[in-house]
Amino acid sequence: MWALKGLVTHVAHAAARLRPDAVLVGFDCPVSSTRADDYAGYKAHRPAKPADLQEQLAAAPDLLRAAGLPVFVPAGYEADDVLASCAAKARDTGWRTVLVTSDRDAFALLDASTSVLRIRNGGRDAAVLVRAATLPAVCGVEAWQYRDFAALRGDPSDNLPGVPGFGPATAADLLAAYGTVDAAWAALDGGKAAEVTAAVGTRATERLAEPAARKLVERNRRLMQMRTDLPLPDLEGIRLPLEYSRMRRTLAGRGILLGPSLWALTGGSAPDEVADAPAWVRVAVRPPPSRRPSPIPGQLTLF
Repeated sequence: MWALKGLVTHVAHAAARLRPDAVLVGFDCPVSSTRADDYAGYKAHRPAKPADLQEQLAAAPDLLRAAGLPVFVPAGYEADDVLASCAAKARDTGWRTVLVTSDRDAFALLDASTSVLRIRNGGRDAAVLVRAATLPAVCGVEAWQYRDFAALRGDPSDNLPGVPGFGPATAADLLAAYGTVDAAWAALDGGKAAEVTAAVGTRATERLAEPAARKLVERNRRLMQMRTDLPLPDLEGIRLPLEYSRMRRTLAGRGILLGPSLWALTGGSAPDEVADAPAWVRVAVRPPPSRRPSPIPGQLTLF
């Protein structure tokens, strides 16, 4: 049960750091993928997961639901689409959102009300809070440019090659000069190849001008586009706290004994050691109220 315990621990610790008013956990659809239907190579290079891990991943949504956590598994879509849809819904209703994910594609969702807590190889303790204002320092582009940036650069984790000659730096340089890749193509079509060359060099300009580059970028952008209209639950209906006894009993039934670490999800008091939180907490969180507020917009954390 190592994977299930790791998942629950991750959710509990992130809640302890972010102090959200609500939590929603999204999973990829295990049955079908509209993106794989569109492009057969999508994630096709990933090796099969060990049988014990597959069993635990399959059990995770039902376990979290039984423990009281709101869970959404979109038919044919992915957890990223849950993040995008919930960020949009939260923004429309006046909530702030923190997306907890290891996937850089979430950077395209950053705005004044949406931040990303990006989980890296060092785990939750090495997580970095990225906001719209700080994204340019992270990768050299604004949030509204990120999908073009990723489409040019490619995404090896999803088996999506980028345009030859365009790594992160070159992609950022092109977007700094033109704003969008479409504007750069318009410059090339208008006989301004010399200007594009001044921005990204001869080799990258030649590759960008090839018809194959346009097809590749258009495909990547299409596959990287996240849905923002999934039929998610009402945010007021997923407010914390969860029922401690139900959560602890359900998890114990799978051999997961967390106890006091569930405090942020179940309305308990914070242990003294939580005062020493990572630096990003000071950016991400307002001081928690002494008791749950009346139903007003709050902060939503998504996984």
